[in-house]
Amino acid sequence: MRTFVWWFGMGSLTTLSVLLVQGGVRDLVYGAPASTTFEEILSMSLTIFGGGLLAGCVAVILNRLR
Repeated sequence: MRTFVWWFGMGSLTTLSVLLVQGGVRDLVYGAPASTTFEEILSMSLTIFGGGLLAGCVAVILNRLR
């Protein structure tokens, strides 16, 4: 369980950093204002959760194979 929680956190943070970099570069290039609709926040939250879940599950599988 500890392995899953650690890698879930690392996967979530990595996904968040990628999203922030992508959004920051897009805003600089296109000059688009930051919009915060509910659908965009939900989509970003699900993406971050999915990245953490993927990293956590892969870590647990690799830990069991070892």
